[in-house]
Amino acid sequence: MASEAEKTFQRFAVFGDSSSSNSEINNKNFSKLCKDCGIMDGKAVTSTDVDIVFSKVKAKNARTITFQQFQEAMKELGQKRFKGKKPEEALEDVYKLMEGKDPATSGVTKATNVGAVDRLTDTSKYTGSHKERFDESGKGKGIAGREEMTENSGYVSGYKGAGTYDKKVSK
Repeated sequence: MASEAEKTFQRFAVFGDSSSSNSEINNKNFSKLCKDCGIMDGKAVTSTDVDIVFSKVKAKNARTITFQQFQEAMKELGQKRFKGKKPEEALEDVYKLMEGKDPATSGVTKATNVGAVDRLTDTSKYTGSHKERFDESGKGKGIAGREEMTENSGYVSGYKGAGTYDKKVSK
């Protein structure tokens, strides 16, 4: 039976990386795990610490770490995070922080309508020729709202003899 910490490790290992087996975690997801679980607090443990520890425990040319290496990393981060505690206690505390945590998707980009977008799309503030393309309710008039419609007569615009071709040919 996998421990809570291992389950959390596996959930983060596959997060955003469908090719990942849940037995190894990459640096990005390792950092995310540390951040989402509150191991990285920005004071005792910073993102730099997390990156350094990750590099330290991984195999020389590997890009991921196993759960065993992850435990090493957590021991080290635990001692930074919970100063003055025995390594085992600190590790337990770190694992407590991880319990039942899922990769957070809060803060994932959502469409925003902040200030500028509202201002730029408010048709009542349009001036000049743009103003004419919308009715009072702000709904666009579409193609009818454009003055300069092109006619597909086949003649260059402004040609005075437009429409006279058939007359010449039929003579």
